[in-house]
Amino acid sequence: MRNLSPNLQAFIAAQPIFFVGTAAADGHVNVSPKGMDSLRVLGPDRVAWLNVTGSGNETAAHLLRSPRMTLMFCAFEGPPLILRLYGEARTVQPGAPDWSDLLSLFSPLPGARQVYVLEVELVQTSCGMAVPLMEHVADRSDLNDWATAKTPAELSAYRQGKNRVSLDGWPTALPEP
Repeated sequence: MRNLSPNLQAFIAAQPIFFVGTAAADGHVNVSPKGMDSLRVLGPDRVAWLNVTGSGNETAAHLLRSPRMTLMFCAFEGPPLILRLYGEARTVQPGAPDWSDLLSLFSPLPGARQVYVLEVELVQTSCGMAVPLMEHVADRSDLNDWATAKTPAELSAYRQGKNRVSLDGWPTALPEP
């Protein structure tokens, strides 16, 4: 299947967490959990997620080497379901022509660093019957609190020190301050 049906779009909107997987031809594979109301379905074959400053920037480095990305959603409540979106992604940095339009799709998140746009080539579902049932208690505010406590200069300095290269030493194309 190539397109996200309205039911799958509703499933995505209801999920408090999703997982991002990227890999280059060599080096480490990266799988990262994401939350914070940071994903939008832009259409039946396109999604975007707002990426905030964190301890690494593996996704950006991997996409420079290979644009492959997989997003995975799991039903931890309700009927079992696993949904994977496979495709090619691109990174949109502040200052890019479509940055403002993409950023406007999201509620403001402190430390917003880049937006990833995934062109979905394959939509795959599986049963998810072995995924445990868990209750979503609340979103964590720790990352937002940390970013809010930083000045723009401190956030920039942190990114320059921690987000310019991947674990494998590859550049992330993080803009200069």
